[in-house]
Order: sequence, then C-alpha cells, then structure tokens
Amino acid sequence: MLYAETWRPTVTRSLLSALKQRVPDPFERLFMQEYPKVVAIAYRVLADRPAAEDVAQEVFLKFHRSLSPNSERASGWLHAAAVHSALNVIRGKRRRAQRESVHARDAAEDSIANPELVVEAAERRREIRQAVTRLPERSAAVLLLRHSGLSYAEVATALGIKVGNVGTVLRRAEEALRKEVNRAPSE
Repeated sequence: MLYAETWRPTVTRSLLSALKQRVPDPFERLFMQEYPKVVAIAYRVLADRPAAEDVAQEVFLKFHRSLSPNSERASGWLHAAAVHSALNVIRGKRRRAQRESVHARDAAEDSIANPELVVEAAERRREIRQAVTRLPERSAAVLLLRHSGLSYAEVATALGIKVGNVGTVLRRAEEALRKEVNRAPSE
C-alpha cells in the first residue's frame, strides 16, 4: 500500500498565547491560529501541499465574507469547509478528466463512423447553433457557458447572477432551445 508523507502543522500553546498578545485583529489572529490546521486537513484529502494551500486560502476568503472571527463556530466551520472544498477539488478534477476523455472519444468515433451519420450529426449541430443565435442573449450565454464545462459558480460569476439561480436559468434556456429547434423545420 502506498502512503503519502503526512505534513503536520507545528503550533504550540505558548505560540498561541504569544500570538494573542501581539495580534489585535481577531481575523488575523484566527487565521494565524487555524491556517496550519486547515492546510493539514486539506492536505490529508488531496495529498498535494500547493493544492491544500489554495484550498485553505479559498476557505478563509469564504469565511471572511460570511462569518465573524469571534464566532464560537469559527474553527469548526473552517475545518468542515476545508474538507468539503478539498473534496470539491477532487470531484472537479474527475469531472474534467471525464469531459476530456468523452470529447476525445467523440472525435475518434467521428473519423471512423458511417459518412451518412457524420453528415447528419453535422447538420444537427448546425441547426442547434442557428437556434442558439435566435435565443435571448442571456439564455444563449448560460447554455454555452455551462455546456462548455464551466461550473455553476463560474457561470454565475460570468453572468452576474446568484449561483442558486443558475440551474433555473439554465433549465429555462434549455427549454427555449428545445422549442426553437423544434420550431425551425416548420418555418
């Protein structure tokens, strides 16, 4: 069995008490106290020190935007967020690898497929592209961004909408595209 070398933070009680006296800002004190633990948690999940540090930075940014450093739940929230964020990094890498392998297979299959099927597929893609151009700008943008592989968070940032609204906007855009594609032959 392969064991990854474990990185462990070195924070002592004397260091923490000295830190409280020297650092008046509560967030900075919390950061200095919890950062090594958050990195260590993320490292245990990822087994990659730079990636674990990136996760820790992301977790502290989210924390700073949403909670008070004086909250009694601060350290628990940070530790749980480190685990979830590190797992999301792994999931994202896995999804990206799946997308890339699917697209690679599609290109290989097209080159050896039946020429008639290749022409039909190309015609279908052309019809869909034309239908997308007839959609409202926001609907077309959400479809293209999401089906280009962007996450809901990335789509939300690009369009300036809430992450929670991306699914609804996407579903409506897909329905509008379906109607537009079905309507096109009858015109």
